[in-house]
Amino acid sequence: MTFAGSPDRAETRLVPDAGYELDTFRISGLPRRPGPELAHALVVAGRAPVECLRILGRRRPDVVLGGGGFVSGPMVLAAWRRRIPAALTEADARLGLANRLAAPFARRIFLAYPIAGRDGGKYRVTGRPIPAGSRPVPREEARAELDLPLDEPVLGVFGALAGARALNELAVDAFGAEGPAILHVAGERDYAALAPRVSRPDYRLVPSTDRFGAALGAVDLALSRAGGTVWELAAAGVPAVLVPYPHATGDHQFLNATYFAEGAVVVREAELGRVPALVRELLADEERRRRMSEAMRRLARPDAAETIAEELVALAA
Repeated sequence: MTFAGSPDRAETRLVPDAGYELDTFRISGLPRRPGPELAHALVVAGRAPVECLRILGRRRPDVVLGGGGFVSGPMVLAAWRRRIPAALTEADARLGLANRLAAPFARRIFLAYPIAGRDGGKYRVTGRPIPAGSRPVPREEARAELDLPLDEPVLGVFGALAGARALNELAVDAFGAEGPAILHVAGERDYAALAPRVSRPDYRLVPSTDRFGAALGAVDLALSRAGGTVWELAAAGVPAVLVPYPHATGDHQFLNATYFAEGAVVVREAELGRVPALVRELLADEERRRRMSEAMRRLARPDAAETIAEELVALAA
């Protein structure tokens, strides 16, 4: 297995670090407004399939998988031109522009969520694959590892990879001095500014963690955005208060969150002020959290990665 991607994005670090080979080609997203940037992006996009054809000619793969976003479109088109079976993945509850453009050239499209009008034929609802490191660790082991109290409810605060500033500020303002035990994964960007505002030992503030499975095992409730993390919460059976990022394209995080509404309370960012009282209410209601946890597990798709892998092997054959 090899990877292909843009030379100026995270894959240039992540893929080699994971021990895989990476081919790069120039590509960028398309600005939504006319102007010089859009013209330049269109020129780059026009050249990208030619570079992808060269990569496919060297690698000679049996099947191609596009991970969604603007990087995958040119490679899926190039695979179609070479008659190599290709598939796409869509991580959100709305089919993104890049996937809509690439869909005619793919044999399969793996959807994380059911999407109206995208069923039958080439579409498969598989859920979203979760990293192996996000499999939950047993509660006592997780709390000991993270230095959290063993016999008290714990709130987990999780943003995006870079952090979620509105959630970060809310958590520290509401609970930095007093409140429930907290595990707060703040993101590298905001950590230094937040740390001086936390003044109690059972508020564990960290910039990031490569042991997210331990974080999931340790908490009784999560306060989170509604990107890919929701599938990790569901697989671990963690009830949640989900605050979708309000500027996500097509409001897809809100659509993601509503899919999990049986196991989570969905709060718009404009109503963020009601979250501290809601968190306290949920942490005090063990029976409600138990019902929410069961609902999250019913909605989870912990075998998503295996399902997609099996389909890819079948396509390659």
